[in-house]
Amino acid sequence: GAKLTPEVIESVNVWSYSESEGDFHANNIRIGNGEVLFDFVSPKGIIKDISLGVPVKINIENSIAAMAAAELSGATSNEIKTAMSSFMGVKRRFEFHLKRQDIVYIDDYAHHPEEIRAAIISIKALYPDKKLTAIFQPHLFSRTKDFAVEFAESLSLADTVILLDIYPAREEPIEGVSSQIILDKITSPDKHLVDKHDLLDLIIKKQPELVVTFGAGDIDRMVQQIKDILSDNI
Repeated sequence: GAKLTPEVIESVNVWSYSESEGDFHANNIRIGNGEVLFDFVSPKGIIKDISLGVPVKINIENSIAAMAAAELSGATSNEIKTAMSSFMGVKRRFEFHLKRQDIVYIDDYAHHPEEIRAAIISIKALYPDKKLTAIFQPHLFSRTKDFAVEFAESLSLADTVILLDIYPAREEPIEGVSSQIILDKITSPDKHLVDKHDLLDLIIKKQPELVVTFGAGDIDRMVQQIKDILSDNI
């Protein structure tokens, strides 16, 4: 390809962005009551009360980049504000299935300890007054064996933890490796290990107010049933 001359390089505008500083950044961040609100600050001015359609704190910086690109491309303040509030994210990444005053249900594809940790911290910040029930289906015997301690530490941030059996995918069982090795290390006093077929009965019994399901196995096939149970019984 053709080489860029110094003159061309010097003519390029360089913009900076981050969550808290730079040409484009967020200000007046408010998290709670199920939403993230902040003011978008740019060289053109301020757009107040931006609401994220996927209200996860780690999305703030990503949204700043998206809004900066949109504004530099000519989008209006109203267009930017509407787009951010209506963006629902990628399927199964922090996906709301129920968002009512009495019951909230989120499904998330998270299957690594750090992803689970980040999601739980975000959910608890959004709903500080609700007790969180985390339902997790571990994925792969090898990953469970390698990260049992880290999974337990992340899940222990929830008030109640319900573990399902490991989803094996392509793997053969590993002797001594089951969801029990995670359960044993979880410090939350309210923890359970149940067969997938008994999960709905346990949910009915527990009557949770804030629920998140995690996993990359086939737990997504139960999402509608879980939603129906929560809707009918809470």
